[in-house]
Amino acid sequence: MSDPNNPNIEKRTTPQWALYQRENFWKVNDGQTVPFNTDPRKLEEEAHKELSQGGWYYASSNAGMSNTHLANRQAFFRHRIIPNQLVDTNLRDTTTEIFGHKVSAPIGFAPIGINKIYHPSAELAVAKVAGELNLPYCLSTAGSTPIEKVGEANGKGPRFFQLYMPHDDELTLSLLNRAWKSGFDALILTTDTWQLGWRHDDVANSNYAFYRGIGADLGLTDPVFQKRCREAGIDPEKDVVAASAKWIDSVWHGRAWSWEKIPWLIEQWKKISGGRPFAIKGIQSVADAKKCVEYGVDGIVVSNHAGRQVDGAIASLDALENIANAVGDQIYIMFDSGIRGGSDVAKALALGARFVFVGRLWIWGLSIMGEEGVRHVMKSLLADFDILMAVGGYNSVKDFDKSILESYPKSYTLLPEKVL
Repeated sequence: MSDPNNPNIEKRTTPQWALYQRENFWKVNDGQTVPFNTDPRKLEEEAHKELSQGGWYYASSNAGMSNTHLANRQAFFRHRIIPNQLVDTNLRDTTTEIFGHKVSAPIGFAPIGINKIYHPSAELAVAKVAGELNLPYCLSTAGSTPIEKVGEANGKGPRFFQLYMPHDDELTLSLLNRAWKSGFDALILTTDTWQLGWRHDDVANSNYAFYRGIGADLGLTDPVFQKRCREAGIDPEKDVVAASAKWIDSVWHGRAWSWEKIPWLIEQWKKISGGRPFAIKGIQSVADAKKCVEYGVDGIVVSNHAGRQVDGAIASLDALENIANAVGDQIYIMFDSGIRGGSDVAKALALGARFVFVGRLWIWGLSIMGEEGVRHVMKSLLADFDILMAVGGYNSVKDFDKSILESYPKSYTLLPEKVL
């Protein structure tokens, strides 16, 4: 299936991720079983079985009627990959560079908050696997584990900090300093989540773990936030619900920022980090992408928060194509929202992204089997991508451009109840 004695393996600059396929086929010979099926549809079903009702609702809920989530997946369907035959792909290279780091593949761990509701190992398990695989890990400000512990778990892996910016500059600076001291060397500001989108299941079930005193560990361990609690007469040890509510209301505060604040944030981060990259996540329009170039932003993540913030919005993949056409040669473009497999990664790269982030895939893996679940999902995704390159005739991530796609007009008329 994939010869482990293939002499080309030793000559490759990246691991033969495809061997993970053989490893899983062989397991039955050793009396073992594959951890679980990584088909995204089966993954989601299995995660549903494992999670509490609250965990499931928070993992699966999208804004409004999930029309943006649906559009995200439909956008991938209108692009078809054109394979090339009789190309020597024996020495194919899955690596790429992001913010000065050479990484295993153009795939990273998207920032997702409150991992504790999915598995007790929370962010520690995810960060550990990311470090093992040399894939960038992005920690959310809404994380349920202190920044310092996540940095330790990640080891020497490349890691970035995703900021939900408080309306408290002293607290913002404290978070940035903690992140930098813990080895997070790029800052990504998320701009589409001053407040959570309207998610029907979460609202109907009062499903907000922070208001139950769960998952605010990243904030509760911050010295400035601890001071804010004392000033408000809150003892976090005695009233964790009040402290947790105060924390999340400080970062998902419902008070918008504007472009006027961006120069200050860039200046502060550059000062703290010695000039390391600053990016903005949530960009969906060409106008905003051009603003990022104008303001000296180093990178953007084209993202609609996987359809969890604005219902009825443009598909993130369509936004990517528009933005890459406009500013692709002027700024480092990343992508998320809707990646489900190796072919999706290839399509996003072909349409102008230089890097993609995945979220729900590893969240489902974490929910099913903790650390081992995350590892199985991400090694499977790497194998899927590696095999696609092998049989599709692609030797480098640079080979993925528009010439490898046949693209059809936008026509999102079907509205099935569920599309993964």
